Amino acid sequence: MTLAVEPTTRASDRAYAVLLDEIQSGALPAGAVLAEVEQAARLGVSRTPLREALRRLAADGLAVQQSPRVTVVADLDADDIRSLFEIRRALEETAAGLAATRGDAAAFAALVVEFEHVDLTGDEGRDAYYALIARLDAQVDASHGNDYLTSALRTVRTHLVRVRRMARDKPERLAASAAEHLLIVRALASRDAELAAHATHIHLHNAFDSILGSLDQQSSPSEGTS
Repeated sequence: MTLAVEPTTRASDRAYAVLLDEIQSGALPAGAVLAEVEQAARLGVSRTPLREALRRLAADGLAVQQSPRVTVVADLDADDIRSLFEIRRALEETAAGLAATRGDAAAFAALVVEFEHVDLTGDEGRDAYYALIARLDAQVDASHGNDYLTSALRTVRTHLVRVRRMARDKPERLAASAAEHLLIVRALASRDAELAAHATHIHLHNAFDSILGSLDQQSSPSEGTS
């Protein structure tokens, strides 16, 4: 009997999905070495699909090939985050304005109800909140009708998952974020393009300031020592 061999493309997709999730969740932190032999064995794939997965991560900007044989998880510093938010503001504000004009108001109205009942208690509640944001993003993408905009936003959101982890331990910022998203989705439901774009701008401004504050705290030396 001949054993079935997993196609290279499918194995590469599986390896990519696992590594992407681990980088975005922080299980593989910045600077972690993605050694081919060890990662291929751990993920249960051969080195050929593993190399393809690493090439895709590098193309996404999530991994850096330091030498022909050494690939590491890309760093994410304040300059990277600033650049990410510069393009994110341009894309998301445009998308919100277009979605308010072109989208299904009833679909956004249904999301309003869910944002009105967000529960940020515990990990389960916070995970549900991030899943709700993802559904809002998907509805905006389905509404603005611009495939180029969708493609550009997909790239930004790949990196944004890593950045969002920095706010998970700040309950006050999460609560403010939920209120900001509620204002955005209400504007979308009422077809107010100007308010949708402006509310998105305010949300991104506050999110950026909060994340930079988190980075400053992490880099500051401990107080109270002498």
